[in-house]
Order: sequence, then structure tokens, then C-alpha cells
Amino acid sequence: MHRVAVVAADGVIPFDLVTPAAVFSCARLPAGRPAYDVRVCGTAREVDAGAFSIRVRAGLGELARADTIILPGLSAGTPIPRRLVGAIRKAADGGTRIASVCGGAFILAETGLLDGRRATTHWVATQELARRHPRVRVDPNVLYVDEGQFLTSAGAAAAFDLCLYMIRLDHGSAVALEAARASVVPLEREGGQSQFIVHQPPNPDGSSLAPLLEWLEGHLERDLALEEIAKRAGMSIRTLNRRFREQTGTTPLQWLIKARLRRAQVLLETTSQSVERIAAHVGFRSPAALREHFRRAVSTSPVAYRRSFRGGRAPRARGIGRRGPRA
Repeated sequence: MHRVAVVAADGVIPFDLVTPAAVFSCARLPAGRPAYDVRVCGTAREVDAGAFSIRVRAGLGELARADTIILPGLSAGTPIPRRLVGAIRKAADGGTRIASVCGGAFILAETGLLDGRRATTHWVATQELARRHPRVRVDPNVLYVDEGQFLTSAGAAAAFDLCLYMIRLDHGSAVALEAARASVVPLEREGGQSQFIVHQPPNPDGSSLAPLLEWLEGHLERDLALEEIAKRAGMSIRTLNRRFREQTGTTPLQWLIKARLRRAQVLLETTSQSVERIAAHVGFRSPAALREHFRRAVSTSPVAYRRSFRGGRAPRARGIGRRGPRA
């Protein structure tokens, strides 16, 4: 089983630690078995987390046996233990995947493993990360960055997005979707989405898009024109486009394409339906349209994607939440 080690050091931000531990623990394989063996590994048996202390069962020696290491952020001014830096470097030499949550990027950067690579952290701290580590190419405008072996995420909420993204890389969209449902969060936002997009809660004036998005998810197979979507929302097209930008970070039609592709991924992984039938089921006008959008988003064909996942593991290729510039 894939081992995930979440690091706990004095000054750890509790939300940064609990989020990946919970999300990976929620992931289940189709047979119902846990997808990950999650362990919290401390620099000491008892770790100071500010408002409370955490007693952990494993030490840093567990990092050498982990397949994935998660580095939560530490509170401002907390020194980074040299033992931890050495343990991370040793694990990296063995090929372990290492991801940081929010301020955990400072720990990962301290190892030198991010030198020459893109990385991100909470937008408040991006300038400080760039100042302390000038060889790191800090990107303040994204939710997470995938540099292969090393991944970094922005503020704490982006940890959900990064964890679900890694689950999808490891086990496919169906497993990631179920983990998202168990965590009561949407399937991850795109890594290239801006940190500054405001995701507003439902408003009493009916301006939240949540009911509309739920309706769209239930009607993906239909040929939905922008005019019909705006009418359903009770808005002008101009207002609809503005609300989508504010609340989802994209346009209505781009959102539809991504939702259809995610549905297609699940069907490719979990059914034997033909590409032609899947294209019709998720709302693409032709199999060629599905293939074109699929290749653009996932960098492979639907048939090759199905073959890779039926082989038991997702390819280490770009996903719908891929790294790179914003869509």
C-alpha cells in the first residue's frame, strides 16, 4: 500500500497537518480497501501545535519508508529542524514524492530541492519565499505546482486541491471523486487557478452559482448553449460570465468542458463503454470532439488513458488540474 508520511514539527499549523492526513485517509479503492497508509511523523513524540500539543506514533525514521511525504507549514519564526532537512533530502535521493502545504514550501526550499524549480506558497508569503530562496522560481498566482517529484500548494484550502490531484495521479478520477465526496469538498480546482479568486458563499439575493452548477452536472449530456444557461440562472449572459469568473475562476463553457472531461475520465476508468458512447453520454457532439479536448487537457487519448488506468496506476502525465498557465 502507498505510504503517506505527514510531518509534524514544533510550530506546525494544525489545519495544514490535518487536511492531508484526512483527505488521504478518506481515499478508498474500488474494492473498498484504503488507498493509503497515512502516518503522522514527528520530530519528537510530542509536538507543540500552538493551542495544543500533538502526540505522534512515528518518528522521522518513517520518512525513509514513505512513498509520499507531506510537509505542513510552521508558524512564523519557527526554526526548521536540521534533522528534518536531512531526512527529507535522504528520502528525496530515494525517489520519494514530496509535497508541501502552504508555508511548508519554506521547509522544502530549505533542503535545496526546489532550486531551479517552480513553486508556490500562500500569496502573503511568496515574496518572503523568493527573498530567502532566490534560486526558487516562486509563482504567487497559482493554487499548486507539480514539478514531478516535488509539489507545492498555496494557502491551506489549496491543500485539498493538491491532495485530490495526487490521489487522481495515483489511482484515477473515480477514487479522487469519492475522496472529495467523503471530505465534502469539490473535486480539485485547477492548479493554475489564481489564489485571488473570491469563492463567495451562497448569498440571500440568489447570486450563488451552486444550484446552477448542480443543475449543469445533472445535464452534461445536453447540448447546452450559453443563452440557455443564462436563462436557467435568471441572468444576462454578461452577468453570468462575470459570476462564473468570480466564483469558479473560469467561463461557463470552459467549466462545462472540464466537467464533461472529468465525467468521461470516470467512465473510462469504471466502465467498458465505447469512446463513442461516452462522448454522447457526457455531452460532446462527436467522439472526435471528446478526443480533441481530452488530448489537450490530459496529454493522451481516451483509449490510452483507459489502458493506463486498467493497468492499475495512473500515468504521471498532466491531468485536468495540470500545472502550467491558467486556462
